[in-house]
Amino acid sequence: MTALLRGAGAVFAAEIRRALTDAGHEDLPPNGPWVIGAMARTSAPLAEVIVRLGVSKQAAGQLVDSLVARGYLDRSVDPGDRRRLVLELTSRGKDAAQVIRGVVDCLEAEMEAAAGADQVRIAREVLGWVIRRGAASV
Repeated sequence: MTALLRGAGAVFAAEIRRALTDAGHEDLPPNGPWVIGAMARTSAPLAEVIVRLGVSKQAAGQLVDSLVARGYLDRSVDPGDRRRLVLELTSRGKDAAQVIRGVVDCLEAEMEAAAGADQVRIAREVLGWVIRRGAASV
């Protein structure tokens, strides 16, 4: 099972990276697509997204700095609490997020065509259970 999960993740990552390169986003750091995709599809704060990524605070800070420097994120001071920084996707970040979403939608449509919508739904349920179990044991 773990080999299948790793292999499936690698396919998604390779397809996303190829599409991003084709769209002019070849400068995204390795974990950049994951962060941008998560920011675009959830309302989770970036700190929570980074925790899910499972990297150190130093690595997370370097990743954020890189995404800001490359024009994918905008960093500003929270006007309500000047101690907090606000990070938002720029138009370039939103464009990259659309590319990522397009690849994911395409691959999921191909899975449904190959295995059927019910099988894909069941796979989502099982993988969701695994993720929830992992979160509960931390």
